[in-house]
Amino acid sequence: MISNTETEKIYNVVRLLKGRKSIFFITGAGISADSGLPTYRGIGGLYNDRTTEDGIPIEMALSGQMLNQRPEVTWKYLAQIEKNCRNASFNRAHQVIAEMERRFERVWVLTQNIDGFHRDAGSRNVIEIHGNMHKLICMKCPWRAKVNDYSRLTVPPACPKCGFTVRPEVVFFGETLPAIECQILSDELAKGFDIYFSVGTTSVFSYIQQPILDAHYSKRPTIEINPDETGISHIVDIKINLGAAESLDRIWKEL
Repeated sequence: MISNTETEKIYNVVRLLKGRKSIFFITGAGISADSGLPTYRGIGGLYNDRTTEDGIPIEMALSGQMLNQRPEVTWKYLAQIEKNCRNASFNRAHQVIAEMERRFERVWVLTQNIDGFHRDAGSRNVIEIHGNMHKLICMKCPWRAKVNDYSRLTVPPACPKCGFTVRPEVVFFGETLPAIECQILSDELAKGFDIYFSVGTTSVFSYIQQPILDAHYSKRPTIEINPDETGISHIVDIKINLGAAESLDRIWKEL
């Protein structure tokens, strides 16, 4: 049951949205929690312990360095992550954002998630800053493919064209962010938005915090949807302490 306080916050967000033309969403693992995906450590979540069964931190197992030196280790944990996420799909939160894109003049999503749910739900203006785990590429030749199920892959998988190691098109620990996605993000933020949302992210990374910070100092409305306290909770105009799907569905219905 939603408290009166949270209901009032939702009504305030609805009032802020009315008459707006552009919206910027930043999403993290929390938006996919209602799809059954975990929200804690590792790419896509899953590893809450400091070390894996191989005795190394998950950040090391899922690093660019490990992928280059011992791809079988990286792929071992990628396969575990994919197996735990398999058969999951987008939820109401992703749907609402996609529906807002069709209603408002300009809506963009910056997501840290690699599950591809925003595009699956119908959003077109999506910046997948950490990539997409279902897009596989060869580390040597131009081969690429979309794979929704890793179960038939060898570990590590080999390129069907040249035989070299294949990897998902994601940003592993220690790797740089994709230049194209960063440029799109920079271009869209330079145009500015009427209102900014942070949904289901702890806002640890500077490039995730910065749009909200800039909006705050520019006197643009900022909203956070997250049941937990985060790095930006103290500066947003409205903080809704509920899950993403419940909050966004209520907001959409009131609009």
